[in-house]
Amino acid sequence: MSLEIKVPTVGESISEVTLSQWIKQDGDYVEMDETIAELESDKATFELPAEKAGILRTVAQEGDTLEIGAVVATIEEGEAPASGSDTKADEPENAATPQADSKPAPPTDNSSSISYATGIASPAAAKILREKGIDPAAVKGTGKDGRITKEDAEQASAPQTKPAAETKPTAAAAPPPSTGAISGPRNERHEKMSSLRRTIARRLVTVKNETAMLTTFNEVNMKPIMDLRAKYKETFKEKFGIGLGFMSFFAKAVCTALKEWPSVNAKIVEDEIVYHDFVDISIAVSAPKGLVVPVIRNTESLSLHEIEKAVAELASKARENKLTIEEMTGGTFTITNGGVFGSLMSTPIINAPQSAILGMHNIVERPVAENGQVVIRPMMYVALSYDHRIIDGRESVSFLVRVKQLLEDPARLLLEV
Repeated sequence: MSLEIKVPTVGESISEVTLSQWIKQDGDYVEMDETIAELESDKATFELPAEKAGILRTVAQEGDTLEIGAVVATIEEGEAPASGSDTKADEPENAATPQADSKPAPPTDNSSSISYATGIASPAAAKILREKGIDPAAVKGTGKDGRITKEDAEQASAPQTKPAAETKPTAAAAPPPSTGAISGPRNERHEKMSSLRRTIARRLVTVKNETAMLTTFNEVNMKPIMDLRAKYKETFKEKFGIGLGFMSFFAKAVCTALKEWPSVNAKIVEDEIVYHDFVDISIAVSAPKGLVVPVIRNTESLSLHEIEKAVAELASKARENKLTIEEMTGGTFTITNGGVFGSLMSTPIINAPQSAILGMHNIVERPVAENGQVVIRPMMYVALSYDHRIIDGRESVSFLVRVKQLLEDPARLLLEV
């Protein structure tokens, strides 16, 4: 008796997943609770375990988009192969034994390798072949049981045009205009968008279309914070076991400013404005599969070293694709740092359903005026994108000015003045 393995429920807001990778292959013997595949949702990657021991029979293919509850594979009754034995060792012997009443197979060069999958293209391969105008029947599959893989499709050549001898000459035909010589390869590569990338794209377009988003800018003299870090970074690391970065200063400044301007920490739900008396800061992190935004809960109650540890832990999990749904759900305000990639200025997009996002940027030494003198200072542009439906210009500008004041005088963060 076989058991169906279905896509489990992985979160209230998740309706579909992508089968990103088979860990075990069709026909493999698997133990109960052994990971057989990886599923990718729009928020995280999950492992799919075997619900009993037996022989795995795959149903879905890598790259398939599956709804919650869809059948991914089945597990049939079977015993683990003996150590060192080959489960297929007796197949050639059986195939070589003639049967008296069996009909001869039709003559073919590769009849022994033909199966139901021979010549069948995977979804990704089929798309590439359609774009190239190639008939799958003209492609030899190198995948399991002769299946046409994505790599086969990418390497397949488009059908050649008829030779010149079959084309009727046209006496008045003019040579095509020269567009200049083209040298070097001009290859193209097609990849299916992941669930995470599709969701990011959909949400960004939704935010642009459904919010009255505006951005206000300011600049921060980072010298006071940089001097403070240089003076205490060794002591800080020895005491707390974590480096003192810029993010903790920005997070603390944001928390103070949000208390004074609560609408920047609010959101719209239908026809109501929901205000929060806590600050859950979302930190935008670049992960291997795309941008993720884990959340630091109750940031307003954390110290600088607690914030630094939380940021380091979440960033590490993001790089290893180990963030949970809970760690990426919620958030009342977002901070994103494009400066780590060298960005000088940008207009960050709001992380819905939040109403505002603060963008940090690269620190660049520039000439500025101080007390009537031109001096060189390490300056950073900061940007606040906000939803004008709930946050007025006065509130947005005042919020960003307050953040600037706190960062340029870090003692205010400790004294809360």
